[in-house]
Amino acid sequence: MSIGNALLSLFFGFLPGSIPFGFLTGKITGIDIRTKGSGNIGFTNVMRTMGIGWAIPVLLLDIAKGLLPTMFARGIGLTPTLVGFGAITGHIFTPWLGFDGGKGVATTIGVAVFLCPRSLFIALGIYLLILLVFGYVSLSSIVFALLFPVVTQLSYPENLPLLLFAIGTGLIIVIRHIPNIRRLVNGTEPRFGLWLKLFRKKEI
Repeated sequence: MSIGNALLSLFFGFLPGSIPFGFLTGKITGIDIRTKGSGNIGFTNVMRTMGIGWAIPVLLLDIAKGLLPTMFARGIGLTPTLVGFGAITGHIFTPWLGFDGGKGVATTIGVAVFLCPRSLFIALGIYLLILLVFGYVSLSSIVFALLFPVVTQLSYPENLPLLLFAIGTGLIIVIRHIPNIRRLVNGTEPRFGLWLKLFRKKEI
């Protein structure tokens, strides 16, 4: 792989990855999602601010912008792992919003569906378990990011490019969650709305 191919692969993923669907969805309804809730443009904040009817399309589009360029990468002579990483970094550091975007989990799911589905489904299973037990999307995302390289190595041994992709992706997701980690430590991190509804009913 040449330097030119690597740069082109990253750019090919970065461009669609940088489309801020959460922000654009907010604009449709006259809301700047960055000024609401946590200020994040991803699924969780869109759901809290605008409701599940708007959040689901944002989730699917954020997944698709990781999946589609990664799927087509090899067919046009590019490197799928770099295209996928480019899409994730494009979502997190979108130039259209001053290089400040989402947390990267949904786009990572889209990329990993194609690159490493076995490790993805294991990590997602743990993600959902943590979410069900504790009710924090941020905590689930952090655990997902930390375990993703481990289960990728176990599921795809001797695949160094895939392992490096998983390590880089996991690291960048954890870094993006540093404010959430602080809130978790301080006890000020909000729980997922559905978790509150389910468990408040049980407590009553």
